[in-house]
Amino acid sequence: MSLDPDIATFLATLPPPEAVAGWSLLQIRQASETALPALQGPAEVVAAVREMAVVARDGHRIAVRVYWPRGHRPGHARPGLLFAHGGGWFQCSLAVYDAPCRALANATGCVVLAVDYRLAPEHRFPVPLEDVYDALCWSHAQAATLDIDPARLMVGGDSAGGNLAAAVALLARDRHGPPIHHQLLLYPALDTATDTDSHRRFGEGYYLSTALMQRCWAAYLGDAMARDAADGLAVPARTADLRGLPPASVLVCAYDPLRDEGEHYALRLQQAGVPVHCERLPGMVHACLHLPGIAPAARIVLERSAALLAAVA
Repeated sequence: MSLDPDIATFLATLPPPEAVAGWSLLQIRQASETALPALQGPAEVVAAVREMAVVARDGHRIAVRVYWPRGHRPGHARPGLLFAHGGGWFQCSLAVYDAPCRALANATGCVVLAVDYRLAPEHRFPVPLEDVYDALCWSHAQAATLDIDPARLMVGGDSAGGNLAAAVALLARDRHGPPIHHQLLLYPALDTATDTDSHRRFGEGYYLSTALMQRCWAAYLGDAMARDAADGLAVPARTADLRGLPPASVLVCAYDPLRDEGEHYALRLQQAGVPVHCERLPGMVHACLHLPGIAPAARIVLERSAALLAAVA
């Protein structure tokens, strides 16, 4: 399938790559706070939203915004989805992801727990990962209070958040942490290498650029880039052993420079004996979770997430 026509029209309105290349990470961070919500469309009504706090291992208070889906009845346990937002590890907030998390809760029927992990470059690897892991431990311990079935607690995320979700699954396995029922990886950033066919074909002009992705990795790993690129928790594609991980659903976008690394990771999971479903979303670009307001077809990421989680939850 060709690029979705509504998305193609949107891409034609974006500033040229050379203009964005001159922006600082702070400028991009500030711009995303208004630019992304403008693409999302109206926020859906859910049963309830509550902001809670998790105390991280270093004493930092991590905000977790909890979304109970439309039709939820208090006291009735549902699957839980701990969600790490995207944004290249250096941008986006709970406010930016409010509409997507509402839509995800309603579509999947899960209690969605959005984690406000600390951002790079102020807080580099492994701080964001440890924040999400601490939120996982808290979610499992508080399952009864949150109306979550602890046996159906899942992790998920998009883009850099997909990286964190995959890494949290690895961390929980290696630390014998809370059991994870499933992992939902939406167009995840899994490898520092940018030499795949999808990077060559879609690395410029398809929303996320290869150049920006390289800046994201540099922000997350910093001066330790060469060392941490070999760390499977920072770069899940480099993990030597994928055995014993929870089942996974991996959704990649047809016109995304990260497409090939997501598909390759899914193949490696399958080869390690992990049940996995990998699917390429036709006509879609990176960050399509934010695009239903300007491209109705982008709801496919919600629809397929809902169908896949319904099959396992």
